[in-house]
Amino acid sequence: MIDLHCHSNISDGSMSLFELISLAKEKGITHLAITDHDTTKGLKEAKYIGEQLGVTIIPGIEISAYDYKRQRRAHILGFFVEPHHEAIENLCSPLLKMRHLASYEMTKRIMKAGFNISWEEVEQLAKDGTGAYKQHIMHALINKGYADKIYGDLYDKLFSKGGEGKPQGLAHIPIQYVDVEDAIVAIREAGGLPVLAHPKQFNNFDAIPEWVEIGLEGIEAVHPLHGPKDEELVKYYADQFELIETGGSDFHGFYGNFELGSKDAGMVRYEKLLERYQKMCESKKTLS
Repeated sequence: MIDLHCHSNISDGSMSLFELISLAKEKGITHLAITDHDTTKGLKEAKYIGEQLGVTIIPGIEISAYDYKRQRRAHILGFFVEPHHEAIENLCSPLLKMRHLASYEMTKRIMKAGFNISWEEVEQLAKDGTGAYKQHIMHALINKGYADKIYGDLYDKLFSKGGEGKPQGLAHIPIQYVDVEDAIVAIREAGGLPVLAHPKQFNNFDAIPEWVEIGLEGIEAVHPLHGPKDEELVKYYADQFELIETGGSDFHGFYGNFELGSKDAGMVRYEKLLERYQKMCESKKTLS
């Protein structure tokens, strides 16, 4: 089994790298991509743990980006990226700081509204990662008995963006994501393959031709949010633009709704991913 999309507690997952990779081993996952949001922290450690447990670790990232031309979000996965490469660090470090500061402000608003939590509690839950996320705030609220799950009525009441008849959440604070084109370029500069994650979620299909020109190499086909028709549409774009297909569970542990290994990318897709990466490496050697 091959899972090319998961998150640890370095970003917005609940499990440590050791817990995550151990779970992968238990589930019979042979190849696992660690794709934490906006950081490559922990990738070297993950590789070492994988070697000890017999799980092949693909170093990855998922950059939280924005398509400013079409005014919608877009997530870009990067596979085989070089850990701590300056192109990714320079692009993502301001975003990490901005998200952490936004979480602080959101927590203060929630406290002001009468909820008995503290910023120190939220920080403690996020201590192993790159900063606090809304999931850590919700975890603190769950610990105090205000909710029994991360995503539900309370999450919407606090964090909803509003629109389409829904009121804006009392703690909603927007942050400025990086430009999707910059994300694609940064991943390539870091030696990785840029892949469009779960295109159905943000309806990114119509942007694919432009992003291919910039350097997009793949598209996520198998994902919990994708049904058979979505997979067919992904295959159409993959065939049209010679993109590789990937897939994974988008696992976040307690902070998500999907089980690790619930979506298997399959060995054929992994081999094509590896082949594309090797060709890219060979092309770089030729140019140099």
